[in-house]
Amino acid sequence: MFFIFLLNIILSLTFTFGKAALAYCSPIFFTAVRMCLAGFLLVTYFWIRYPTKFKELMSLKYARLWLVLAIFNIYLTNVLDFWGLKTLSAAKTSFLYSLSPFFAAFFSYIIFGERMTAKKWIGMFLGFFGFLPVLFHSTPTEELMGGISIFSWAELAVLGSAASWALGMIIMRHSIHRKAYPPVLANGMSMIIGGLAIFPTSYFVEVWNPVPISNVEMFGMYLVVITVISNLINYNLYGWLLKKYTVTFLSFTGFMMPLFSAIFGWLFLGETVGWHFFASIVLVFCGLIVFYQEELRLGYLSNTAAQ
Repeated sequence: MFFIFLLNIILSLTFTFGKAALAYCSPIFFTAVRMCLAGFLLVTYFWIRYPTKFKELMSLKYARLWLVLAIFNIYLTNVLDFWGLKTLSAAKTSFLYSLSPFFAAFFSYIIFGERMTAKKWIGMFLGFFGFLPVLFHSTPTEELMGGISIFSWAELAVLGSAASWALGMIIMRHSIHRKAYPPVLANGMSMIIGGLAIFPTSYFVEVWNPVPISNVEMFGMYLVVITVISNLINYNLYGWLLKKYTVTFLSFTGFMMPLFSAIFGWLFLGETVGWHFFASIVLVFCGLIVFYQEELRLGYLSNTAAQ
């Protein structure tokens, strides 16, 4: 369980430092740079550590896996997340991200036919109603952006990011369990491809004059910090944990993430959270418990993994 706590602390720091970094650069450009940097480091490490295996695995027959992970794990997950984070607080972004178990359950049902029992539906609805207090509490900036119904565009972006992450992790776990591809190299290749795809997006939607950076020194500092904790540690730690735990279970433990994000946001960014945040956490946690217990009963999570 130590590594699961570590994973959620790292994820929380990613939201906090990511929010701070956006004061010095545009979100999409920042994402593109760190993805390419991290991907290059991971691929280089694998090449030096396993030169023979590297030659075998650098084949076009794996291009489909790289492309799928680049789209879901890298491009959509990070572009939508950092775009939403520019408007939302780190705690709120982290909270919306913690709804990923419900997306994971939906995709598992669609792709692998995992059963949706009455208790699972109860857990899903509890989770849905749980995040309504947070959604009803919007900042003036969110209200100016507009959106659809009770959702601001920033909230929809983060929810889309969580859904994309859940789908990407399911694909990654399926690949790992079939021993089709090592997670380090899969992450590295998808980061490079996804990062290169993000650059044109940044060019067309952000202001380049000549590049979307307002402070090079601070940009460089946050680039190194977030690349290390998010891309090099978080992605690969998650891939390693997928060998033992299901995506749903790891997403379930993400309930800890909003609490850590609220603490770090308060410490480093001066952010505050109100009653609506904690009310939502309680309701979502109840929904996740119901959902998780049913996952365990149906055998989707092994007893070993649950320990």
